[in-house]
Amino acid sequence: MEEWVNMLSDIGFPIAVSFYLLHRVETKLEAIHQALVNALKV
Repeated sequence: MEEWVNMLSDIGFPIAVSFYLLHRVETKLEAIHQALVNALKV
């Protein structure tokens, strides 16, 4: 059982951090996209 907990902490934490960072980058890319679309409309 202890091996599963260690494996989960070794693998699960980096996966969770990666998803969090990908979500933040996606949000910023959407903002950049909107800014470019609005700039082209002017």
